[in-house]
Amino acid sequence: MPDPIKVDIPHKLGREAAKAKLGGGIGKLAEMIPGGGTTAHHWEGDTLHFTVTAMGQSIVSRCDVGDASVHVEVDLPPLLALFGGKVRDKLLQVAPKLLK
Repeated sequence: MPDPIKVDIPHKLGREAAKAKLGGGIGKLAEMIPGGGTTAHHWEGDTLHFTVTAMGQSIVSRCDVGDASVHVEVDLPPLLALFGGKVRDKLLQVAPKLLK
């Protein structure tokens, strides 16, 4: 299994406001995977767990929300690991917009 994509996104919203923004924008997070769609999501405390399906593959992801940043990890299956750089770039583009 390839290493997960890990990204830290700073924000100035505070923990609860950042959680609300992420929860309302879960569909946009799924767009970070080309052709992806969210199939499931749930909160465990300050961690948003969500699964995106793309090209017949399930991508397990999580966002750990802190007071000043969100730590995102995306576990790409081997078939989609080839797109890891594009997924990381898209994540860095999409996630900060959700937290404004």
